[in-house]
Amino acid sequence: MLLSLDHVFVLCAAGGPEAETLARCGLEEGPSNTHPGQGTACRRFFFHNAYLELLWVHDAADARSEAVAATRIWERWAGREEGASPFGIVMRLAGPGGAQLPFATWAYRPPYLPPDLSIAVAADIPLTEPGLFVLSSAHTRAAPARSSTGGSAGAELTGVRIGMPARLPLSDAARAAEAAGVVSFEASIDHVLHLTFDGGNGRREDLRPAVPISLQW
Repeated sequence: MLLSLDHVFVLCAAGGPEAETLARCGLEEGPSNTHPGQGTACRRFFFHNAYLELLWVHDAADARSEAVAATRIWERWAGREEGASPFGIVMRLAGPGGAQLPFATWAYRPPYLPPDLSIAVAADIPLTEPGLFVLSSAHTRAAPARSSTGGSAGAELTGVRIGMPARLPLSDAARAAEAAGVVSFEASIDHVLHLTFDGGNGRREDLRPAVPISLQW
């Protein structure tokens, strides 16, 4: 069994105005997306091996519906300025179809996916940690026309590090994601997402307080 990163999402203001801050740093925005029935929409920035998604709730009724509520996307979005982690890590599982994840999950069947597809959602994740989700090999990868960051097409996302104010013992799922090398966690004054591209030997940009993200490439 092998876990790899598919994308990272950051819960943001409606319409994703934070994308303009990312664009000023040289990131090129790709196509946006909506999630019918889930009540969310997003703006996306694609890289060679993953992408960054700015996600917001545009329909509270859908986001709080019985089919979606257990994802806690509404709670994270509504509470992102009151201590809830605004981040989500979406991973892919490479391996046989029946491969078992090393942490408890439940099957989420989003209204926008075919009924035979589901997303494994990590159970027992506190709101102070990022949400963790796992796609199978059956899920089609998002395929932008091109990817870029810092004005350089095809940049590789080589590091994802998340700072959290509450340094409690990590959940089983967070420990498994860290052990797989998908993401690392550290104590921080506030919630922050550190992204490193191409080894991160040059430019640094801390986008706070506009966006809870820092970039290094």
